[in-house]
Amino acid sequence: MNKVCNFCGNKNFKDARVQYIYRHDGKFLIVNDVPCEQCEFCGEQYFPAGVLQKIEADFQALQTKRRKAPAEILVPVESFA
Repeated sequence: MNKVCNFCGNKNFKDARVQYIYRHDGKFLIVNDVPCEQCEFCGEQYFPAGVLQKIEADFQALQTKRRKAPAEILVPVESFA
């Protein structure tokens, strides 16, 4: 099967580890070193379903206090005016 980037049409991909930002109901989880395939031309990222399911499960575990994140950051929020 030939893979083609859905964004730019490029056919060349590389394995990468990236930072992924998960958002649900106004809450965020930043996950580092997430494996993906990345388009070599535009940088569009493609994640296996199992990786995204693990991130979602980790988010739920953190929200229900079943586990604690190793680090937390304070992020300022501002409206564009």
